[in-house]
Amino acid sequence: MQATIQDPSPAAPVVDERTTMRKVMRRIVPFIFICYVISYLDRVNVGFAALQMTRDIGLTPTQFGWGAGLFFLGYFLCEIPSNLIMQRVGARRWIARIMISWGLFSVLTCLVTGPVSFGVMRFLLGMAEAGFTPGVYLFFTYWFPGVWRARATASFLVGIPVANMIGSPISGFLLTLDGMGGLSGWQWLLILEGLPAVALGVACLFVLSDKPADASWLAPNECAWLSRRLTEEQAAIAGKHGSSLRDAFANPRLFVLALINFCGICGSLGVGLWLPQIVRGFGLDYVAVGFLSALPYAVGAVCMVLWARLADRSANRVPYVCGALALAGLALATSAGLTDPLPAMAALVVTVAGILSFQATFWALPANLLTGRAAAAGLALIVSIGNLGGFVGPYAIGYLRETTKSFSVPLLTISGVLLFGAIVMLLLGDPARAARRSKGVETATT
Repeated sequence: MQATIQDPSPAAPVVDERTTMRKVMRRIVPFIFICYVISYLDRVNVGFAALQMTRDIGLTPTQFGWGAGLFFLGYFLCEIPSNLIMQRVGARRWIARIMISWGLFSVLTCLVTGPVSFGVMRFLLGMAEAGFTPGVYLFFTYWFPGVWRARATASFLVGIPVANMIGSPISGFLLTLDGMGGLSGWQWLLILEGLPAVALGVACLFVLSDKPADASWLAPNECAWLSRRLTEEQAAIAGKHGSSLRDAFANPRLFVLALINFCGICGSLGVGLWLPQIVRGFGLDYVAVGFLSALPYAVGAVCMVLWARLADRSANRVPYVCGALALAGLALATSAGLTDPLPAMAALVVTVAGILSFQATFWALPANLLTGRAAAAGLALIVSIGNLGGFVGPYAIGYLRETTKSFSVPLLTISGVLLFGAIVMLLLGDPARAARRSKGVETATT
């Protein structure tokens, strides 16, 4: 990668790629990162709210599990339409709409009075938030070429461990506000963790720009260089893989990537949701459980950034994607067979670090395969199918734990799902390279 590019116009000054892209990274990534932390926190904070809410509104465990899972059904149904709308109306306004609406629905969840209203609000919250994550991935294709996009994506995904690291102590503290102002602690939790999403949604209108040409904070020659670089890259992708909606849904590699993402999220949310109860089984008190449950995500945050950098330096990132997922699966299987808390916790730390490293390296693969409307629909498809794992993983662990009265069989089952995803990724290889090879064979035969 060349650090300095000369604009073809004789009068144009030299554009330094590294300086320009670092400016773009500083402007966009920290803000999007904060938005993602709030997004993930609002998605999973219902687990803490349930400590009081199930008692107050009379939810059975089954009713709570089903209602909480309805979030992912609403998410699944609206991902693709949301991303297609964003491509039409622009990222700045659409991401703002997503954040404001999900923040409001999160706040309004404090008004639920029973299983029906709880399920309805969770479903509406999923619909409102649908499109945020794939929308960000699509937005990055408008701003970051090649390896820079992989770096931005890895930085964005650090929001997952950060949300888990800070969410537990904050949510635990908010539950102690029980009775203040006539509201329960779980109501204060939902209100005070939902309002930041509304504020950040409004801020989107002032912080984000739809594309480089709209950015007043870039110099004219930087805008021209970046716009030209992105146009050339997207044209190359479109020429190899297509850019229409039909091209996305006619590409079988896209559905294989969605399956791999499904396997990863089964492990991510399955382990993540049940981790406090697993740690509690070590015989620790609630304070120790809270801090110890944050440890895997603290280690994972460092590992995913370092792992993504190693993948970025490699000509083939597939071994890094496969390796991270396989390591997570093997570590989870190991944890299922351990009874000593220290090595069992160490295995869980490796599991979470592996899953996070997989997520940090996986998303560069579909981004190199898609552009235009194909990217809008394809990225949403991969995210939406993957997020069904957010229902399957936690539900499978809960069902198997209730059936077997142990965490060993549930963890071994999720381990198998992770290893299956790693094998499928290895067999698929780099989908963009495979598509180029098949297109070359097709061209030669015609």
